Amino acid sequence: MAEKYLLTRIETPGYGGSLREYTATGGYEALKLALAKKPEEVCGIVKDSGLRGRGGAGFPTGLKWTFMPPATDPRPRYLAVNADESEPGTCKDRVLMERDPHSVVEGVMIAAYAIRAKAAYIYIRGEYRASKAALDRAIAEARAAGLIGKPLASSGLGGEVTLQVYTHVGAGAYICGEETALMESLEGKRGHPRPKPPFPANFGLWGQPTTVNNIETVTNVPYILTRGPQWFMTMGTKASPGNFLCGISGHVNRPGVYEVPLGIKAKEIIDQIAGGVWKGRKLKALIPGGSSSGFLPAPIVETMVMDHDGTKAAGSMFGTGAMIVLDETTCVVRATKVLCQFYHHETCGQCSQCREGCAWLDQICTRIENGDGHASDVTALLALADGMRSKTICALSDAAAIPVQLAVQHFRAEFEQHIAERRCPFGNRKMEIHHDGLHDESHIHNTQSVHTDVLTLHGIQHGDRVVGAARRA
Repeated sequence: MAEKYLLTRIETPGYGGSLREYTATGGYEALKLALAKKPEEVCGIVKDSGLRGRGGAGFPTGLKWTFMPPATDPRPRYLAVNADESEPGTCKDRVLMERDPHSVVEGVMIAAYAIRAKAAYIYIRGEYRASKAALDRAIAEARAAGLIGKPLASSGLGGEVTLQVYTHVGAGAYICGEETALMESLEGKRGHPRPKPPFPANFGLWGQPTTVNNIETVTNVPYILTRGPQWFMTMGTKASPGNFLCGISGHVNRPGVYEVPLGIKAKEIIDQIAGGVWKGRKLKALIPGGSSSGFLPAPIVETMVMDHDGTKAAGSMFGTGAMIVLDETTCVVRATKVLCQFYHHETCGQCSQCREGCAWLDQICTRIENGDGHASDVTALLALADGMRSKTICALSDAAAIPVQLAVQHFRAEFEQHIAERRCPFGNRKMEIHHDGLHDESHIHNTQSVHTDVLTLHGIQHGDRVVGAARRA
């Protein structure tokens, strides 16, 4: 197993995460190294390390920093740190915030310095009260020690720099994990994603240049500064270097958050680190990177590696690296319905493809699971999902569609068995139909949310009354 660094302090018995304990283990030395360099040099070091974002997209961090305007641009600039962590199955960032908050704060300060930010705002989801309390204590300690809010000598700039760090609590909305919706919420407005362009690096918080980074991403930065980009590249793979925090949950014997190198086999995490599938059962499916990465069957999981390229080759995506294990007793239709209901609830409704599509996916999956499905429903699900992909302001619509597409692709026979037997073959009780006042069984055949060309592609007739879903028998 590769060297650990993100969880080293946390796994040390008795470590409490205070400023005294953090500095005793070399904390804030990386900040001193950064201040001795020009911001452009810090960006270059992180760029050379190959660090990729750990929030889902996996974009190169150092490259992202260079998108900010040149130093001659007089506008104030900001760093927004995404601690919303709202992807189902994902629980890694809270471990860093609650157990080693100063490592987060130091990473935030270095990132803010590298992009010449006036201030950094850590946006924390509303339910993460313990995380906010821990970060607030760490920020207060750093402020009392003169690290935050007071001029710090920077030989790299030939003068002094003042670094400001604040926390901000969201309202617990999944959509605010999207960077532009996060900024809207941070500004005190409703969390609706913004159309892009303009991009945050030019028009972000309050219309000023802004970079958005994930908690785990910035927490990697101090280690890269102190130990160098070459050290960082000795872990993981060439395209995805370093370690990542894998939150594994579901049907395993030892669920939890583990630090592992990128490129590790998924089965190794499940069998050796998480203790294998529980109760002596067999693996049926895996959600590899949070709910939006969808369902992969056991045969694919057997050979899949956990990095950006490996999960893509398996037909999914790395996402947040949050693995959800499903054993052989799991009803995939029911699991799909649960995810559809989540996205139905969380869509902001701004884009019609997402607003309407999430509702219909939820409704159709519900009736299939409850034994009320129609022969054409599986094809209708695919048509709906196709109509939701790459057509909206943000990626929530895609995140809702991908699990449905992969579930049908790999477990279609299970959907068809539900419909043919008019019941859940796993013996599950009927699920409650989630009504929103706009979509229900009485007029499901009237939906206009699926384009007729997509329906034709999947072999669905679209006559006078059958558009998007089959008419009730």
